[in-house]
Amino acid sequence: MYKIRVILDIKEDVIRTILVEDTINLESLHTTIASTFGFAGQEMASFYKTDDEWNQGEEIPLFNMAEAGEEISMQSCILYEILPEENNKLIYVYDFLKMWTFYVDVVEISTEKRDDLPQTILSVGDIPAEAPEKEFIAEKLDDGFGDENDTDDEFGHFDDFDYNEY
Repeated sequence: MYKIRVILDIKEDVIRTILVEDTINLESLHTTIASTFGFAGQEMASFYKTDDEWNQGEEIPLFNMAEAGEEISMQSCILYEILPEENNKLIYVYDFLKMWTFYVDVVEISTEKRDDLPQTILSVGDIPAEAPEKEFIAEKLDDGFGDENDTDDEFGHFDDFDYNEY
């Protein structure tokens, strides 16, 4: 049995702690999380593998998107295989138009067997009426061309060149 804490990525505390069997697939976890937060579970969603710093990694989509059918999907990923240890983490994104983003963290793993799972054992806060607006900021990468203030020795600064003269 897994005790999993799911936290909505907003300023206010909106947290659910759920108990689930360790043998469920991620599609079942998706359905459980969606219903726990009051969603119908009808929208597209994905889990993303992550490290301890919550850096987003490989996507695990709801459906297999590969033409040959060999890629991973939530249905083919078993919980105890994807999250084998306590403190393992996933990022869960529900509804790609609204981008509800959740942090999923394994709080405890036990060998206890229960017949009443899945179950919500802690519910803190209410989900807002609208999804928070997401701001995507990429890291600035060195493109090999220098920064805006660089000049080319032979031709001067490219922005100062009047291209309409030719």
